Amino acid sequence: MSQRQVLQVFEQYQRARSQFAQAVADLAARPQSIDTLRSAGVVCLLRPLLLDVVPSIRQTTALALGRLADYDVEMAEAIVKAGILPQLICSLPEENRYYKKAAAFVLRAVAKHSPLLAQAVVQCGALEMLVICLEDFDPGVKEGASWGLGYIARHNPELSQAVVDAGAVPLLVLCIQEPEIALKRIAASTLSDISKHSPELAQTVVDAGAIAHLAQMIPNPDAKLKVLSALSQIAKHSVDLAELVVEAEIFPVVLTCLKDSDEYVKKNGATLIREIAKHTPELSQIIVNSGGVAAVIDCIGSSRGTVRLPGIMTLGYVAAHSENLSMAVIVSKGIPPLCLCLVEEHEDHIKAAAAWALGQIGRHTTEHARHVAVANVLPTLLDIFVDPRSSEDLRTKTKKALKNILQKCTYLPALEPLLHEAPPSIMKHIIGQFSKVLPHDNKARRLFVTTGGLKKVQEIKAEPGSLLQEYINTINNCYPEEIVRYYSPGYSEILLERVENYQPVL
Repeated sequence: MSQRQVLQVFEQYQRARSQFAQAVADLAARPQSIDTLRSAGVVCLLRPLLLDVVPSIRQTTALALGRLADYDVEMAEAIVKAGILPQLICSLPEENRYYKKAAAFVLRAVAKHSPLLAQAVVQCGALEMLVICLEDFDPGVKEGASWGLGYIARHNPELSQAVVDAGAVPLLVLCIQEPEIALKRIAASTLSDISKHSPELAQTVVDAGAIAHLAQMIPNPDAKLKVLSALSQIAKHSVDLAELVVEAEIFPVVLTCLKDSDEYVKKNGATLIREIAKHTPELSQIIVNSGGVAAVIDCIGSSRGTVRLPGIMTLGYVAAHSENLSMAVIVSKGIPPLCLCLVEEHEDHIKAAAAWALGQIGRHTTEHARHVAVANVLPTLLDIFVDPRSSEDLRTKTKKALKNILQKCTYLPALEPLLHEAPPSIMKHIIGQFSKVLPHDNKARRLFVTTGGLKKVQEIKAEPGSLLQEYINTINNCYPEEIVRYYSPGYSEILLERVENYQPVL
């Protein structure tokens, strides 16, 4: 046999290996093929090819494994059990950029499924290799490494801390300064995944100088979504971190995000403002001064569904801090869109948030409560509270909001309709307000009789000595005894009986 014939055998073997790896990679991209590949033992067949002498075969094999692992948790577990991960990364620094990208894809695809699988990726030494890839000259390799680190960090604080300890954060901050948009976006997303777990992890990101660079990226139409998320995850933990985000001069530029055509950008922009507003009156005042409340109100009015939620919460947080900030929400016409949310939205948690926000607006003074009452909010809240279809959380939030508003509301025209519909748990707060106002207002006392309010009060059955009974006694003491008796239940029958029994004087 000639040398050429011998070499031909090896060439055929190489072609067959290459064709097999490529065919599996193509099949792994089709979900309908996965079960067949699984039953054929594809993972064990691919494993030796990761050590192939031909670089292109190693790359294609890694791509195939990545697609398999990405499909479901069972395939990812099979790859881990087969001992492929150490094999995958053993020579990673010496490999070319194509293999590095494919290897990072495998690590990311395995890590995404669960903390247990992400821990398996960490234990095989992948973090050190991924961090080395962050320093690669090729943006695609850096991007793949950022993806992998993000999928590990997102699961829990321990895995996120492992990413930090591997030295990833300063390199990720460098990545968000690169010109490539895709790399900026993924690096920002990974910084967000690291920051979200604890103030300490967020502080690590801040200490690496991330905030200033993230803030500069807000106007970037391609990266703003991930940037807003990263800044939110930093700001949410503490007053100090929120102040650092604000000091990066994100206002008023962040408000433009609330008008973005992308609903996710709108939602993330509102979420960032919410995470700042919740901490202190001073931070909420900065939002008000920059026109943030008006912008959030417009965002709520122009959105539907969960996009509204962070904006609703923002108004509630701002209003909760002080009378002046609550009045700023009222003056900016924040009550009508919150009322619309109660009526238009179908999700109970959105309605609950709107009810909570209205309660925060109305709880400060009689003036605040009057503004809420005049908007006809109280009957809507009451209808939701008594609706058997409302969730327990929605009922709780609605009851609390009604209580907050009613305890300050002295605008009786808004309270009177509730007298005929409110259940006992709400009724005592309504009667309590009448007992405060009627002793000092002659006109209100007269109207209370003519509109049927006094009659309704006499029909209420209260426990002797209860707070509700005290309120009723206070109201009854505002009127002559014969008037109270006249409107008491059964008094008309007593009068008729007296008529029947009356003996006229002839």
